[in-house]
This record gives sequence, C-alpha cells and structure tokens, in this order.
Amino acid sequence: MAQVPQTFLDGLAVRTWCGLALRALGRARAEIDAINVYPVADGDTGTNLYLTVESAATAVEAVFAGYETQPGYETQPAGPTLADAVRAMAHGALIGARGNSGTILAQLLRGMAQVLAADGAQPRCDGPALRLALRRAADSARQAVAHPVEGTVLTVASAAADAAERADGDCGTVARAAHEGARAALAATPAQLSVLARAGVVDAGGSGLVAVLGALVEACTGETVDTEPDRAAGTPDALPGPETEAEPVLDADTGACAAEDGGPAFEVIYLLEADDTAVARLRTRLDALGDSLVVVGGDGLWNVHVHVDDAGAAVEAGVEAGRPYRIRITHFGLGDVHTGGPRPPRERAQRAVVAVVPGQGLAELYAEAGATTVLARPGEPPASGELLAAVRRAHAREVVLLPNDAELRDTAAAAAEQARTEGVRVALIPTRSAVQGIAALAVSEPGRRFDEDVVQMTSAAGATRYGEVVVAEHRSWTTAGICQAGDVLGLIDGDVAVIGADVTTTAETVLDRMLQAGGELVTLVVGDEAPETVAAHLETRVRESYLAVDTAVYRGGHQGALLLIGVE
Repeated sequence: MAQVPQTFLDGLAVRTWCGLALRALGRARAEIDAINVYPVADGDTGTNLYLTVESAATAVEAVFAGYETQPGYETQPAGPTLADAVRAMAHGALIGARGNSGTILAQLLRGMAQVLAADGAQPRCDGPALRLALRRAADSARQAVAHPVEGTVLTVASAAADAAERADGDCGTVARAAHEGARAALAATPAQLSVLARAGVVDAGGSGLVAVLGALVEACTGETVDTEPDRAAGTPDALPGPETEAEPVLDADTGACAAEDGGPAFEVIYLLEADDTAVARLRTRLDALGDSLVVVGGDGLWNVHVHVDDAGAAVEAGVEAGRPYRIRITHFGLGDVHTGGPRPPRERAQRAVVAVVPGQGLAELYAEAGATTVLARPGEPPASGELLAAVRRAHAREVVLLPNDAELRDTAAAAAEQARTEGVRVALIPTRSAVQGIAALAVSEPGRRFDEDVVQMTSAAGATRYGEVVVAEHRSWTTAGICQAGDVLGLIDGDVAVIGADVTTTAETVLDRMLQAGGELVTLVVGDEAPETVAAHLETRVRESYLAVDTAVYRGGHQGALLLIGVE
C-alpha cells in the first residue's frame, strides 16, 4: 500500500516505520541469515533482527491501541505523540532484542529515542532533529560494545550518521542520505573484515540496518528505495582467495576479537534490572569471562549479551549486579564455534518437539526431555516469528508444536503455516497449559510414525486437566464472583473456580475439585513466589486422601503463576 509522503517524523510515522521495517526484514531475513558467517555461522542474524523489530512494532501498536480506547478519541484522533511512539519502539526493541545484531539495533533505536523524545511536547521532528538522533544512535551503539571494530554494523551506523550530518533538508532528505551512506559503507565491509572477504559476503548486521533505514525513508517520503549494497562504493573487484594470509578473526556484528581456532561455547542473553554503577562492574567482569560483549539500555533496565564458556558464571555476574530475567542460554554445539569460515551443513533430525514454557525451571525440564523451548515471560507472550525461529532451530523434518497457552493458538498456527512453506512437516497440538505439554512429551516416541505419535500426544494432553493458582492484580468480575487485588485465585481449565486469601488453602481446594473426577497422576509445578511448604502439603494431601494417585513435583522458576497443577 502506498504511503502518504511526509517531510517530518511524528508518532504515526514511527508506527509506519516499524511496520515497514518488519516487512523489509521479513523479506530479507533468509538472505541475511545466509550471509551470517561470524562470530557463529549459525544463520540467525536476519531472524534475530526480525524478532527484535517485531517486538518494537508490537510495543508501538500497543501504545496506539491504548490511545484508541481513551474517551474522546473519536473527536480528537491525533494519536500518540512522537515521544510516546519512539519510547515504546525503543523499549520494545530492548526487551525483545536477540543476538548481537538485535541487541545493537535495540541500542540504535534507544539512542534515536533519547533525542526524539527529549522534548515530549514536540508533535514531530524535523531534519536537524533526525540528524542528531542518528548521530546519537551510532555513538551510543558503539559505546555499548566492549571492543568495537570497523567493518561491522557499527561502521554502517556511523556512516549513516555521517551522511545524515552532511544533508540539508527535511526528514525525508536526511533519511535518504543516511540510507545511501549506509549502503555505501555496507558494500565496503568485506575490505575491512577478512572473514567477510573470504566468504564473499557483506556484514549481516549491517545489511539488516540498511533495510531498516530504507523503511525509514519510505515512512518519511512514501518512496520505496533499493536496500542492496552499493557495490560500486567500495567492494573490491577481487576478494581474497583461500591462499590469502590469515588474519585475526573479528566479530562481524560487534567487532569482538576471537581466535580463529575456536571460541566460547555458549551465548548468554538476559534482561537485567540494575543501576549504572552495578552495570559498569558487570561489564568489566563479563569482558574477562568471554567475548562479543554488548550491554545496552539504561534507566534501570539493560539487555546483556555475551559469549562465554562458563554460562553459569555469566548469569551469576548478573545476579550480583541486579535482577536478571528472561535468561536465554544457547549452546553453539560442535561445528558452531567461532571459525569465521563456512561450516558443513548440519543433517536434519527426523523429529523434534518445540514448546512454549512460562519459566526457566520448566525450560530445563522440557530440554531434558529433548524439546526445543521458547521462554515466555509473564505478560510478554512470544510472537509468531519467535516460534518460527525455534522451529528452524530444531532443524528437523517433522516438528510437534506445543503452545501451552490457549491465547497462543493463533500465533502458533501462523508459525506452523510458515514453517510448512519451508518444507517442514508441523503438527500443532493445542495444549493450553505447560502441564498438558508435559503429559504430551511423556508419551512421545520418536520411533513411531509421525501421525501416530501426534495422536498419542494429543490424547495425553487432552486427558490432562489443568489448574493454576495466581494472585489477582486488580478488582474484577470472575466466574466465582468478584475478586479484589491481592486475592488468591484458583483456576481450573482456564476458569476461576476459587477465590481465597491463602495460597495453600486455595491450592488444596483446587486440587480436591480436580481429583473429584478421578486421576492417576498429579503434576505440580511450583513457582519461585509460592510458599515453600505448599508442594509438601499437597503431596501429603494426595497420599492420605487419594489412594493409587502418584505425585510429581517440579520447580518452575519465575513463571507468573504461583502453582501449576495437572491431573491425568
């Protein structure tokens, strides 16, 4: 759909920019993944950038949706301010940032927001303000990287800012200059990083940034631009061949140094609530533990990314600095070390299970059972792109997808449909709780025919009633009556069945009601915020009151609900 030309950037233009950037990265994702050769040639830079922008776009859409529900919107449909939109964009990117490239992009957007939202009363920004925003973005991203090196996305961002500063005009003129400067810099990256030259590719992260800047031009002017690198602007006519003398390999996204004969085994990413002083100490400690260190954010919330051999030490450092959460640890695996050259294609597994889980404890449980997991933080459900990335990561011909949440069924269906277009056979089992997913996993047998296995897993999930115990956040009507903020709610199969004041008593009531229809196995998943004694109390209750019923207890970590209950 053609965009209305604009010579300024306001809240609506930011919304348009996010949507266009998401579509541009969606189109370019596979190509960017394919040129991702370093620090780990795992082909995920395009996907990471897509997921980061998807999170930013979702946050902006939420701001607009909230505004449209306010009284008087019909008569004053101006929409959110520029400051509201760019703050939401930056925050969404920060909490959803993936990988080196996504983390750096989040800081670029945050740097822009710091300028564009500095005066919240301004309804729009002009060309000079956009120039300042692009410069702040490039400088703040460079400062966030422990060891910046030229020939990376940082170089492309700096070139975009340099070109913008030379432009004289409105936002469209400045955005177009920034995009053209970025394209020229991207084309020159193989001459700056030998790992890119040997592979015959440009920097993957920089390529994604060019797509994002192209979307900015379109949002400001309505004109579609070419996002291919300007190969006349610096790409050497003949790239070095295999006989070229080897040089130290550098991180193609962040510029961190690494030895060509190997590198750290784990990628560790987490959000961190901490003050500036604690984060400064954290940077020093993590820099000594590994490489590819990028710490972005501010105002008490940070996104931490590092490659290390000791993942536990990296997380422990975060605990000492503040409160880490949404912790993601990825093992690069054999053949995925920092080699800078192309790796042999990995053989696809025959079958895999991909599951959404609400807490780190369950993520570990599912992983032990062989599943690929997607961690869902309370209040921040994963998007379809994140589920699709997990299906790709599973690298199997056949995939069983367990959303483990009724609200995620449509999201999971969209991811499954996209995966099928890529040649993966996907079966979506509409599990509504993680305990149903546990039941499905328990009966899975990879040696069975795919259809038979799916039927057995679906049957096991369907035969499992699920309950949960949560604390009400606000006063509301429920199927059990009116609850007040702070009340303990017991839910059975998604509906509120009990309103109580005590966690243990409410949990016992829920369990008794669930077992009235019979059962052979009770599964309890205990969250970090639940009382220490609740699991032991419920185990005793089952043992003394329900003969021949077994109980299994797991620690769920920070999972949102105080307690999850499954009855099979």
